[in-house]
Amino acid sequence: MGGMRLMRLLGAFSSRNYRLYFAGQIVSLMGTWMSQTAAMWLVYHLSSSPFQLGLVGFANLAPIFFLGPLAGVWVDRVNRHKLLVATQCASMVQSFLLAGFALTDTIDVPHIIALSLLQGVINAIDMPVRQAMVVDFVDNREHLGNAIALNSSLFNLARLVGPAIGGFIIAAFGAGICFLIDGFSYLAVIIALLAMRLRPQVPKAVTKHPWLEMRDGFNYAFGFPPIKALILLVAGFSITGFSYTVLMPVFARDVFQGDAKTLGWLMAASGVGALLGALYLGTRKTVRGLGDVITLGGVLLALGVSGFATSSWIAVSVICLAFAGAGGVLLMASSNTLVQTFVEDDKRGRVMSLFTMAFTGTVPLGNLAAGAIANRVGAANTLMFSGLTCLVAVGMFYRKLPSLREAAAPILARLDVSEVTPPGVALGAKEDAT
Repeated sequence: MGGMRLMRLLGAFSSRNYRLYFAGQIVSLMGTWMSQTAAMWLVYHLSSSPFQLGLVGFANLAPIFFLGPLAGVWVDRVNRHKLLVATQCASMVQSFLLAGFALTDTIDVPHIIALSLLQGVINAIDMPVRQAMVVDFVDNREHLGNAIALNSSLFNLARLVGPAIGGFIIAAFGAGICFLIDGFSYLAVIIALLAMRLRPQVPKAVTKHPWLEMRDGFNYAFGFPPIKALILLVAGFSITGFSYTVLMPVFARDVFQGDAKTLGWLMAASGVGALLGALYLGTRKTVRGLGDVITLGGVLLALGVSGFATSSWIAVSVICLAFAGAGGVLLMASSNTLVQTFVEDDKRGRVMSLFTMAFTGTVPLGNLAAGAIANRVGAANTLMFSGLTCLVAVGMFYRKLPSLREAAAPILARLDVSEVTPPGVALGAKEDAT
């Protein structure tokens, strides 16, 4: 039994391209999380303002919200592999610019905001193309869900280790070294992408104006109730549920009287829970029951954030953050898997750009609101409100599950999703005891 679970967990590694992608990403994401930790600490160190933290988070992610849908049209038209290489090169340049300002001791909050905005524009293209290319990295379509779960494991392993290492590097050498390491880390994923052997991609014939294609993508995604419900749920949680991350420096310095290392440990605690959640998803062999997993994830995230908001003991806070991290990845990765399962290939770029906009592009709105509200009522009260809002949202989703199962049945039957009996139970049915 344990061997079979391990084989399911590592199924996507049977594909050479995915092995290369995973190896390059684990290096790059470590650098990314170190850099993000350094930027957050540097902003709060320079400004002592929760609103400035929210503003930097807004600048980093807002372009995804505004440019994501149009970027999805582009992703469906061009060579995705070449586009992904280009975005990685651009991100490397951005990190080196941050390092240059920091190492010469000329950096200030406006520099960080401007370069965060530049990275946001890059991510508006990078994230949809990365999501759309997951299906190209695996040789066996049945390994798609496993690849998404492994991507989440990879992301959260980096979130576990990167901030902790970043905190020690900031304390010992300064934030500039973190930015410099991040810049060099992009070389790993660029080399991995160039070493891949991908199926030739025939460029899509351009027959419509980009705005019309974008409209078609919206109509397709929001015309199918399961995809619509998942996108709206993810957007709601991204706006409210993940605002705790941008306020962590406030708790690290002001509540626990700590430093950059304390911030690193708090972020790592969330990563531990998220990694465990992602590993669990990687052992699943079917999309059946993911609706219940999404509901559980939403409840865990809501309770974890609420508990973190009220705790004054760092040990309790660490446990709460672990629950929040696990819940977040259960909800987001399961939603991603279902959307990737439902969507037609010729609309994958556009639909995944909408999912990316919901998942990441709405976060800056939450960051900006959380920073502004925390300035007035305090960080703890802000997060308590976030947790309660998430509980309401996941409750509404759970009530809709029966109708969503009914709507999903025909498309799952047509796609011949394995081990779904009957097809319509994918969003909400309980798994067998085995």
